[in-house]
Amino acid sequence: MYESNYPKKRYENTLSFLQKHVNTSETILDLGVVNPFTHIMEKHGYRVKNTQGEDLDLDYSAVSSSDASVVTAFEIFEHMLAPLNVLREIKASKLVASVPLKLWFASAYRSKTDPRDRHYHEFESWQFDWLLEKAGWNIIDSKKWTHPVNKIGVRPILRRFTPRYYIVYAERSTP
Repeated sequence: MYESNYPKKRYENTLSFLQKHVNTSETILDLGVVNPFTHIMEKHGYRVKNTQGEDLDLDYSAVSSSDASVVTAFEIFEHMLAPLNVLREIKASKLVASVPLKLWFASAYRSKTDPRDRHYHEFESWQFDWLLEKAGWNIIDSKKWTHPVNKIGVRPILRRFTPRYYIVYAERSTP
């Protein structure tokens, strides 16, 4: 189902959570460019349209003009300076979003090769909940999971027990 270089556990958990809350008759706007998980959603019968790589901190036109019934945002908000703004612009009544959790034993992610690929936020779950609630979302369900790595050392051992990803299903709390 997944190519060997894909994050299998993360994709399996994300797909399972999505299937629990969103049926394939609903249309999805996925924040972020087309990516391997877009294709996985489509293989499982979802109708998905992605944003086009615009800076969602500054340009919400794809979000505010979308008529999708669900918005998904998988590991997007940690790259944004002000995710509250785009969250408030979403017209869909349902949101499925995941973020990496802040790890007390590791610095925030920052690519060594791509200056745009960095995490401005790595959330604690309560912080992400608060952000969603402040943007008018009511959290219905959530899940956390670990992301172990196959390396030797103290941090890899800690990654086996410390949740790294957090996913939520939320609905609009205000019309």
